[in-house]
Formats: sequence, C-alpha cells, structure tokens
Amino acid sequence: MARNKFDQDETLETPFSFSHLKRAGKYIKRHARRMITALTLSALAAITALLGPKIIQYALDNTIPAKNVPQLILLSAVLLVTIIISVAFTTIRSRLMTRVGQDVVYDIRKDLFDHLQDLSFEYYDDRPHGKILTRIVHYVNNLSDTLSNGIINFVLEIFNILFISIFMLATSPKLSLLVFAGVPVFLLVVILIKPAQRRSWQQVSNKSSNMNAYLHESLDGAKITQLFVREEENKGIFGRLNKNYRDTWMKAQYIGNLLWVSVDNISVWVTAALYLIGVLVLQPSVSFGLIFAMTTYATRFWQPILNIANLYNNFVNSIAYLERIFETMDEPVTVSDAPDAKELPPITGQVTFDHVTFSYDGSKNILEDLSFTVNPGESIALVGPTGAGKTTVVNLISRFYNLNGGAVRLDGHDISKVTLHSLRSQMGIMLQDSVIFSGTILDNIKYGRLDATDEEVRRACETVCANEFIEQMERGYYTEVNERGSRLSQGQKQLVAFARTLLADPKILILDEATSSIDAKTERQLQKGLNELLKGRTSFIIAHRLSTIKNCDRIMYVSNKGITECGTHDELMAKHGDYYHLYTAQLQDL
Repeated sequence: MARNKFDQDETLETPFSFSHLKRAGKYIKRHARRMITALTLSALAAITALLGPKIIQYALDNTIPAKNVPQLILLSAVLLVTIIISVAFTTIRSRLMTRVGQDVVYDIRKDLFDHLQDLSFEYYDDRPHGKILTRIVHYVNNLSDTLSNGIINFVLEIFNILFISIFMLATSPKLSLLVFAGVPVFLLVVILIKPAQRRSWQQVSNKSSNMNAYLHESLDGAKITQLFVREEENKGIFGRLNKNYRDTWMKAQYIGNLLWVSVDNISVWVTAALYLIGVLVLQPSVSFGLIFAMTTYATRFWQPILNIANLYNNFVNSIAYLERIFETMDEPVTVSDAPDAKELPPITGQVTFDHVTFSYDGSKNILEDLSFTVNPGESIALVGPTGAGKTTVVNLISRFYNLNGGAVRLDGHDISKVTLHSLRSQMGIMLQDSVIFSGTILDNIKYGRLDATDEEVRRACETVCANEFIEQMERGYYTEVNERGSRLSQGQKQLVAFARTLLADPKILILDEATSSIDAKTERQLQKGLNELLKGRTSFIIAHRLSTIKNCDRIMYVSNKGITECGTHDELMAKHGDYYHLYTAQLQDL
C-alpha cells in the first residue's frame, strides 16, 4: 500500500536534554509552596516507615528471647503508629500532588493554545490539524504525573536512598558494602540502554501523532469517504498506522522493562549474598535480627532505585512530549504586531497595493510587483484562472501573510505598521467554506460582535434572507447546530455567515466564492441583501459565476503574477481579451 503524509514521522529539532525539564520548571515554580509541603510530608513518611525494621530487629534479638510480653505489646503498638503515620502522610501528599499536576497541565495547555491562536495561516497550511490536536490533548495529559508527582517522587527517592543508607550503615557497615556493590552494575545498565530508550519513545510519539492526525481527518471527511466508497481503503490505512503505533509502543515498553528486570535481578543477588555471607562468614558476630533488618533495608534500598528507574522511563517518555510541546511553543509567530505598531484609526476603505511581491514558499512568486488603488466604497471583482492569486490578494489585505516586497496600505496606513486587532476588526471576510461553530445559531451570528442585541441579529438575518429558515427550526435562533454546523446545509451555513459578517459592520468586505453553495432562487433573493451589505463599503468579490459580478465598479483579471486587465464588464468585453474569453466560455457552458 502506498505511503502517505500520515506515514511521515516528524523530525525533532532539539537534542535530548534535561533542559526541557528545566524549562518546564517555570510551571512548577508557580506551585512551589504546595510541592515543598508534599515533599516534607513524604520525607516524614519515609523516615517513620524506616523505623519499622529497627523495631522488629530489637524485638527479635531482645524482647522475644526475654519473653517480655508487655514490651512486645508496646513495640507492636509503636510499629502500628509508625505505619499509620506513614500511610496518612503519603495519602495527604498524593491528593495534594494530584491537584498540583492538574494545575500544571492547565497552565501548559493554556499557554500552548494561546500561542496557537497567534500563529499565522502559514503554520496551519503545512500541518495536519490532528497532529496539532494531539499535542494539545494527548501530550499535555501525559505530562501531568511527571511534572508533579514524578519530580516530587524523584527527589523523595533520592532522600529514601540516603535515609536507608544511613540506617544500614548504623546497623552493619560490612553488610552495607554488599548492598552498595550492586549500584555500579545498575549504572552500567542505565548507560547502555539510555539512547535506545529515547529513540523508542520518540518513535511512539511520532506514530501516535500520525495515527491521531489520520483519525481526525477521517472523522472530518466521513461523508466524503462513504460517497466515494473508500471505507475499506481507509480501514487499511488506519490499520497500518494503528499497527505501527502498537509495535513501537511494545518495543519501547520492552526496552524500558530492561531497567526493571535489571534492578530486580540485582536486588535478588544482593539479598542472597547477605544471607550467605551473614550466615556462613560473619556468624556468630551477627544475629538473626540483624540479618532480618539488613535484608529488609536492602530490599527497601533497591525499591527506590527501581522507582527511580521507572521514573526515568517516564522522564524519557515525557521528554519526547516536552520536545513536541516546546517545539510548538517555539514556532515563530511570523505575522505579528511590529514593536512600534499603532492602532489603525477608523478607515474609509481606500486600499492600495504598492509594488507588492509575494511568495508562499520563498521561491516561486505568486504576485510580482503588483500595484493598484481601490477607492472607498468601490466594489472590485477578482477573476481569473485557478491558482492565479485571487484569494492571495484578499488574504494580503487582512495581512494573513507577510509580504516579500512592497506594501499594502489602507487609507495611506501601511498595514505592517498597525496592530492586527485594529486592522482585522475593520474587515469582514466571507469564505466559500463557511465555518460554523458548535453552539446556537445566535451564538454563531454574534461571534464577532458579542454585544449585539437580539433585534440587531434579527435585522441582519432578514437583510440576508436567513431569518425565514432560522424561524422554521425547532428553537429558532436558539437551535443547537453541532460541530461545524452539521445540522445546516451548505447554503444555510453561508446565509448564517453572511448575517455574521453584516452584523460586524466591516469597512472592507471580502467575499470569496461566498454564494457558491446558494441556489439561484435564494441568490436572487439575497441580491437585495447583498446590495445592502455592499453599500458604503469597499468590497472585493471572488465569484465563479461571472454573471454575479457584472455590476461591480471594476473587474480585475488576475493572471501572470499580477493584474492583466482591469475595467467595467462592458469595457472588458469590448477589449475581447482574457475576461471576454472567460465570460463567453462560461456562457457556452450554460
């Protein structure tokens, strides 16, 4: 089966480094007080728990041989109290860190989403939206435990090793050396498998991103899939992506478990050595109680090491996620306010292209040395072959992309030197694919102007002929339309989008194939509303049906990286040029 873009793994731009965890520290610092409290509780719980083997050792070597029942009862009570205290402190710490973990995730996801709102069209043009969604949801969720409990537990296990070492040395320095002898072996194992671990979890991250991206696209295009009977092919593609994820995850787990197996084996061999040497070599200088206490401490000594190994696995996994997240956060905002950007004052609508050159990829120019001026209130139609740059022209007016040369001016103001908010708030853009958000019809119409009254909304809908179909729905303007407006037809979506645009009262109006999904009868009814919408506004209209733009003040034919013809419909028809041939060809197709 042929490979597609979803089989392509992303390449990390940053090497493995704990600097990613250090960078994540700024989120952790916001909750430092609660984390210090949790660490203190954990340390107290650990120290309290370590008293148990000493109490048992004393009972085995002294209390039980002396048959001192009252003392045995007292020691049992003390042991029970230490267990209760340890469990209580651990429970409180766990609840505290669960809350911290979710707060950290909230902060990271908020910053990530905020940054995504500022990224330009260029970023979204090159990436499947499913991969972006995976970073916001899946990757951030997987960081929760690592950036809260993980760090606390890591510090705590270091303290546990230190505390246990002190208790072991106080109990038997000679036997303690046997326990410590296994540490170099463990470190050698870590050094050997560390590179493979990181590579394996990077692969898991890649395969997960690929699978989720394809899943998102498939759900979004489910109707098209069934229309073209692509179900079996899509099942095959998803099956392959799903298998790739499963295989890489199993491989990562296998490599990660090598640490656990290594620690477990080292612990068993050390415990066996304690019994052999303690019983066969050091007898009778060591007692049964001493050996019991040392083996208990040895087991506990390797437990935090095993925990650290598991935490290390999580850290390696989380580093891969952090790399992806911070890679997105570091994505430059190519279209942003200049340091000295000023507010664009209310404009009359004059638009000037001054020797504009633009390229999407930096190599092939779409527009080259383009110059024209549109006067306030003029209606301009942009026509021409597919891919000539019609949509590019209107995108540059709203500064969705940066120019490669020249300038675009509104009322004489260079748009690269004004704030994006003050610029775009005076624009109204209607696209061929009208985006409808989940919520009510009223919410969608008021999307760009939340302070609008219900009466203003109704008037806007009546103007664009949307009121009739809205009133016929079960709850009228309060009808829920679901994600992407699935309950509405394409034509109804466009009428809602027209009402939304009219309500925003823009100074410059851009209609990009805005009536393509509306039937001819509705379009004729809408024409009166469109005339109202265009009145007093500078407008740019891209339309496939040339008959709809005959009354525009000027028609610009976009071709050959610029405008090859410009004039009224009658003027261009008289020239018998590109527009004439395009118009007559369309008439013949009717």
